[in-house]
Order: sequence, then structure tokens, then C-alpha cells
Amino acid sequence: MSIFTPTNQIRLTNVAVVRMKKGGKRFEIACYKNKVMSWRSGAEKDLDEVLQTHTVFINVSKGQVAKKEDLSKAFGTEDMTEICKQILAKGELQVSDKERHTQLEQMFRDIATIVAEKCVNPETKRPYPVSLIERAMKDIHYSVKANKSTKQQALEVIRQLKESMQIQRAHMRLRLILPAKDGKKLKEKLKSLIQVVESEDFDEQLEMVCLIDPGCFREMDELVRCETKGKGTLEVLSLKDVEEGDEKLE
Repeated sequence: MSIFTPTNQIRLTNVAVVRMKKGGKRFEIACYKNKVMSWRSGAEKDLDEVLQTHTVFINVSKGQVAKKEDLSKAFGTEDMTEICKQILAKGELQVSDKERHTQLEQMFRDIATIVAEKCVNPETKRPYPVSLIERAMKDIHYSVKANKSTKQQALEVIRQLKESMQIQRAHMRLRLILPAKDGKKLKEKLKSLIQVVESEDFDEQLEMVCLIDPGCFREMDELVRCETKGKGTLEVLSLKDVEEGDEKLE
């Protein structure tokens, strides 16, 4: 699609329009196709690779630029880049039904792939194949949200799948080394964050190898650094504790 904008004589080609209604008015930005979803998923970080122009329109196809006072009233700022970012994050990508269907199908597969990579059957510690996760997502009638990142949605899918199948995040394996004087006290505080203690050695210092849920890593890291004033160490031995081979669902 080629759009001619008579106001600034710029011919915009390969346009993807993102539209947002705010304060009773319609605002649009002109983006490059295939870049909007990359920005939302975090894969694309350069705004200039996403936006064709840092201009906010009321109608991209007619080249009608939004008035500054309308933008200021609706967004509380006249900073075009900031406004574009808001529209990019929360606006609705205008696509044809066929494009939307293809896009949602791809996102569905991407979400299933993330879930399969991050999760295991808790009884066998084996990962599930992507095809099985896709089937399970269809069984719970999971509806993909085009304006949310696949990573966010994968976490939501994991929560929902737990209600209908044996699934959990694969544990991280960590090695903790703590000064002796902090060891005992800190071990009690860490207890609630640790799933399994694989080995423990308490001599001049406490050395422990354990498994935790990946979601607890940041909290654990902060606890160790603050309580030991930087003298304790937390080492990631493996990001996923899994057995080899896919899990089969009979």
C-alpha cells in the first residue's frame, strides 16, 4: 500500500498504521510493517527502525497531522517521540483480516514454543514438545492478545495450563557461597525460595547447591547481596534442570 501525504509531500510506502483513541479523538502513527510486533516483544529497540516519521496524524492515509493542542490535551505532553511510544505500546495495529489471522497464528506458535522451552513435567523433569503445548492451549481455548508480548502471554498460559495438566517452570540450579557468620541466619530466610537442596557443606563458609523457581532468582540475588554486604556469591550452574528427551502424553 502506498499513501501520499499532501501536507508534507512525503510518500509513505509499506505502511502499518497504529491507531489509538484518547480524549475523544483519533490519533495514528505510521510504522514499518513487521516492526510493530518486534518493538512490542522487545526484539527491536531502535524507534527509528519502527516509525516512518515521528509525526502523529489524525489520518495517516490522508496525511492529516494532529494539532499540537489536541496532543497536549490528550497525552499531557507535546513530546512527539513520547506520544509515539504511547500509541505504539497501547494502540491498535490496523491490519487486514488475513494479515491479522496470520499474525495471531504466528504468535500462538511463538507462545507455545516459549512455554515448551521454559517448562517440564514436574514428575519426570522432561520437557513437553511444542505440538503438545499447542494442543493443550487449544483445549483451554487460549485467545492470543495481539497487543501483548509473547513472553507475557507465555507466563499467563503456564498459569492456566497448571489447572489442567502436570506442568511447571523448569528449575534453575544455583551454587550459593555465604560467609559463615551470615550462613545460618540467611539460610532460614532463603528457605522459602528454595525448592530442593542438592548438597550442603558448612565449614568456614556455607556452600550450597540448590534448585529454585526462575521467578525467585532476583529476590534471592538481592537478599544474598544485601545481607552479606556483597561478600556472598550466587552462581547460576544451569538455567534449566531437565532430563533429556521430550515428554510424551499418552
